[in-house]
Amino acid sequence: MVKVAKTVAWELWLPVLLIAAWWFASAGSTSFYWPALSDIASRLGELWFFDHLVDDAVPSIIRLLSGFAIGFVVAVALGLLLGSVAALEDATRPLVEFMRALPSVALLPIMMLLLGTGNDMKVVTIAFVSMWPILLNTVEGVRAVDPVLHQVAASYRLTRWHRLRHLVIPAAMPQVFAGARVALSMSVVAMVLTEMVGSPGGLGYFVLNSQRTFDIVAMWTGLIVLGFIGYATNKGFGLLESRVLAWHRGYTNQKEDQR
Repeated sequence: MVKVAKTVAWELWLPVLLIAAWWFASAGSTSFYWPALSDIASRLGELWFFDHLVDDAVPSIIRLLSGFAIGFVVAVALGLLLGSVAALEDATRPLVEFMRALPSVALLPIMMLLLGTGNDMKVVTIAFVSMWPILLNTVEGVRAVDPVLHQVAASYRLTRWHRLRHLVIPAAMPQVFAGARVALSMSVVAMVLTEMVGSPGGLGYFVLNSQRTFDIVAMWTGLIVLGFIGYATNKGFGLLESRVLAWHRGYTNQKEDQR
């Protein structure tokens, strides 16, 4: 318990210090664009507990998690295939690099043309944007498996499925999660962009609409909520990663002890 408290304190001391500095520096501010943090905090409670939390924040989180989950599953499946078949990976590498380089902003007109401006467009765009870092990292993780392990698996006459399940996937997982961390932050950006140009609803639309109606304090509250969601999703994903890769961390620590 003490260790957890120390970890939390070490992680939060700088944000708390910055918030305190912002609070006192903005006290009594009369600027239209830079309101006092006390005013923002007051509106934050009024707006987000609980009307806009249910109407805007929750749908955004559902879109984010749905799109990211779809992108993760598709990317890992394709990555395992491409990483296992070198000729196929070499043939598709130019296409993958081309698609990966397309910015999400440039994709929005095409997605809107094909899928409209509703929820489907937003989820598909998030999935499309998030899959490329995971795909590339999965391919590299599969191809980086030690050839000796493949030889051992062949000597024991393991089936292709057992090799994939017990050898390839566990060995590639550290790189898969490394790509997923990058993809998660990209998914948050894609979520905001799609909500700004799509049908009304969501955090992106709330922030843009507040700016358009010159409700700057409300706009700041939306940005703060977005920051909290980004932080919470990253922490949640970190906990999932540490749980799934607990064996890898133990293996790494064992190797360091042997040195």
